[in-house]
Amino acid sequence: MQPLYPEIKPNQFFHLDVSDGHRLYVEESGSEDGLPVICLHGGPGTGSEASFRRYFDPEKYRIIVFDQRGSGRSEPHASIENNTTQKLLEDIEAIREHFKIDKWMLLGGSWGSTLALVYAETYPDRVSGLILRGVFLGRQQDLDWLYKDGLNRIFPDYWQQFIQPLEKEERTHLIKAFYQKLTGEDELARMGAAKAWCRFEAKSSTLNPNSDVLSHLVSPHLALGKALISTHYFLNNCFIEKNQILNNAKKLIEIPGIIVHGRYDVICPLENAWTLQQEWENCELHVVRDAGHSAHEAGIIDALVKATKEMHQLITNDCSDTAGF
Repeated sequence: MQPLYPEIKPNQFFHLDVSDGHRLYVEESGSEDGLPVICLHGGPGTGSEASFRRYFDPEKYRIIVFDQRGSGRSEPHASIENNTTQKLLEDIEAIREHFKIDKWMLLGGSWGSTLALVYAETYPDRVSGLILRGVFLGRQQDLDWLYKDGLNRIFPDYWQQFIQPLEKEERTHLIKAFYQKLTGEDELARMGAAKAWCRFEAKSSTLNPNSDVLSHLVSPHLALGKALISTHYFLNNCFIEKNQILNNAKKLIEIPGIIVHGRYDVICPLENAWTLQQEWENCELHVVRDAGHSAHEAGIIDALVKATKEMHQLITNDCSDTAGF
């Protein structure tokens, strides 16, 4: 079982001014001469974590981590103004240009996998490889599974707690109802809705209960940003066209990919990854038999660390580390 690499500090961190008054928190770690990689966090709205740096050998990778608009340490916090998938693509390009990187690898989990795929299909010549975890395709069926009819059947007890902040007449369209609570004037109602939204995902995301994941996601600062930005994106179909990722999968043909997906992922069921892999010939799918959705599960960590070793070898033809699956 592969653990995370030892903790490292960023070589530099700063705020990058982008369009529309947004300022992105950005950090760089590892070797300046290493294979460039950018990490795309989930949510939308969750923000990055220090553990992202630790999936990679710091002697072989140049590791770029950032918080998307409104997320984490980016400013203004929890802002949904001019916050769309298209704007996030522009931001990723601004970061690439800032570091003067011609081509880089992307690692994205959950919503981060969605963003990585849309970026790669938009700019395939700028992507050397993709590692995806817990694939989310952003289809209507994926949103319906989460917030209409699907996950409620697996966790009816969690579901009852999830919808508690809403009146019965508000429960016909949960995403819209939560968005209205989160944008309302009642501060207590806003925070209650934010915590309910994030608690439901946290309790559903691991195969076994994990108090650390739960406490992290329901912390007030993170919960408010994640819940508001997520509902904003989901109300707008993730700002992508119907079935956009699968329809454009042919654009990934020259890009090597590795997908890591938990067998018991009920947030983003394995069908997401399986369907994508059928359309993307240059991609490996590694199903982790003892994991759900969370990146904090031991099996997912093991698979991601192995994937970064394998991808480095694929891209650079460096056979000095042959550890694999």
